[in-house]
Amino acid sequence: MLTTLVLLSLSLPTLWTQILISCTYKNLCQQALLSGNDVALQCDDPKAVWYFSSILGEDPLLVSSMPNTKKLPGGSLQLINPQPSQAGLYHCQDSDSALIVEYELDFQDVTTLHLTHKDLGQKPLQNETLRLGSNVLLFTHWEPWQDCNRCGEPGERKRLGYCYIEEPLEKPMPCGLYLREEKMQYSRMRPELQVETCLVPCDHVKETNQPYFAFDIYQLGKLTNNMWLTCPLASIYRPIIWEANNTPVTWQGQLSGQDVSTILDPSNGGKRLQVFQPAIYRCFVQQELMARFNPRPSPDMLEVLQREEAEQQPEAGQAWKGKANTGLKGLQLMLLAGTFLSLLAVLLNLFCPLQSKRRNQMLLVK
Repeated sequence: MLTTLVLLSLSLPTLWTQILISCTYKNLCQQALLSGNDVALQCDDPKAVWYFSSILGEDPLLVSSMPNTKKLPGGSLQLINPQPSQAGLYHCQDSDSALIVEYELDFQDVTTLHLTHKDLGQKPLQNETLRLGSNVLLFTHWEPWQDCNRCGEPGERKRLGYCYIEEPLEKPMPCGLYLREEKMQYSRMRPELQVETCLVPCDHVKETNQPYFAFDIYQLGKLTNNMWLTCPLASIYRPIIWEANNTPVTWQGQLSGQDVSTILDPSNGGKRLQVFQPAIYRCFVQQELMARFNPRPSPDMLEVLQREEAEQQPEAGQAWKGKANTGLKGLQLMLLAGTFLSLLAVLLNLFCPLQSKRRNQMLLVK
């Protein structure tokens, strides 16, 4: 059902499904990132060759032989669902074996993520001193705040924090790169995600008119009382917001226990949403509508439910069969009519400009 959403990635060149990490030519850059979240390492040479050396000191190996990696057409390297075991040195060289750029990465375990909300008075992890041969400072290195996920109305913004270690008079390093082969189990050594409320005006100059909605049909009813929805092109490294029947789904509502009808997945920054009741769900990335989900029973599910009801009433079996067929045909006609009207709406939206930023983007996915 979501296969045609690849069209979105082609039509939105500014929105990739992963963050792009860059480094200056012939330099080595150290970076802490989160496991389980896709990233791309920039290397501007279509004939680039990538090598990887783990932090355990193993011999370099060709990245092309590693799973969950993909070389992009321009030479950059995509890491799909990277794991903490993939921490190490990524070396990009040209066809003459000359260095182009190197990245030393620490993929910190996202399953240990410490999540807090400033407006609920929740505190991030505190700095601590460890004895590792000498006294070292263990602290959280915070990335800048991401943009607010809404404009013109109250929203939320988030920032990521990574575990770092600093020796006196030395440059701080990500915890995994500092410890390398040394194994330590310490509860303070984990990444963080902090959220706070925000309110920013809308910048109409920066608005884009992407003609895409994504309508999808999911089964949510008696047989399936919950499911996960995934927002295409979303990432923990970007602002994301979900709406349920035009009501924002917030981290504050989830962490305070006030909202129990949905669950945002912290491990991907809310890219995935668990829902427990039918509603119209929409997700936005960087304030741009990415997808709309209409959970509803399918004709097959209706037939199963009707069959169960008939089994409970054997004496009415023959009568049910005729009614079920009639009802199913009627439902199929209604779905066909709905599809036709939706397609008509697409054509009207494509040729008739709308003023609303969120309603001038239309893509139907059945």
